[in-house]
Amino acid sequence: MFWLQVILDTDAQTAEQISEGLFAIGAVSVTLQDAENQPLYEPPLNTTPLWGWTQVVGLFEGDTVSYELQTQLQAVLAPLPLPPCQIQKLADKEWSRVWMEDFHPMRFGERVWICPSWQTPPNPQAVNIFLDPGLAFGTGTHTTTALCLEWLDCLSDLSGKTLIDYGCGSGILAITAVKLGAAHVWAVDNDPQALQATEDNAKKNKVDSAISPVLPQQLPDFKADGILANILAMPLIKLVTTFAAHLNTDAPLALSGILKEQRSEVIAAYTPYFTMTEIVERDNWMRIVAKKK
Repeated sequence: MFWLQVILDTDAQTAEQISEGLFAIGAVSVTLQDAENQPLYEPPLNTTPLWGWTQVVGLFEGDTVSYELQTQLQAVLAPLPLPPCQIQKLADKEWSRVWMEDFHPMRFGERVWICPSWQTPPNPQAVNIFLDPGLAFGTGTHTTTALCLEWLDCLSDLSGKTLIDYGCGSGILAITAVKLGAAHVWAVDNDPQALQATEDNAKKNKVDSAISPVLPQQLPDFKADGILANILAMPLIKLVTTFAAHLNTDAPLALSGILKEQRSEVIAAYTPYFTMTEIVERDNWMRIVAKKK
């Protein structure tokens, strides 16, 4: 068995967008590394600073069609230009877990900690979610996930609520919602691997009875008390009527995975159905919170 490695050199700001794009087209892991031997000194807690010139390395399964990767990535990143890239074949290895040693407990908001299973939580009394780096994206290290975790943490009462986590990835948001009091979460993803990761992580956190991982077509017809959607802007725009149909009136909707320059387009698509209540920007990414009209 072998793997395909896609390597792109770019600036720090674009590196985050390329990383998101690589995951969107099926990368099993993405690594960011220094492209110019530039030192980074000790960063503030929970921050992930990048080098001025950053190398983005995406890992794909060996049966991926290599000549299609550049075309797919360009389509996802448009209108941003695609930097020159190299595609290399690698021998089999657990590349997706190479960076586990650098994964440490992280705090989001006042109550939530994401902790690797091999480390003792810094605060045993906090809302601790045990999650190891793996094949599915979503361990809290990316800005879009952090924005969603912080939004969940600031909700005053999830007791008895039924939520939808659309684009569940590793299940991190669904698990957090349940540990914060939600009665049930429907975890939706079009990638069976993500659904399996969500199920495994839910069991690890002993909340699997309150989480239902499903494909989009398996989501039942019901009204939820809230929806989180941490995906990309274009899929979010296409899903606006789906979200409206699955939400109770005045129920909140949290959208993430939106680049700053995509903000107006997303808001325009959602305004007929939702009232915007909060817009947060960080590192060129947006979180938009709205309520169903």
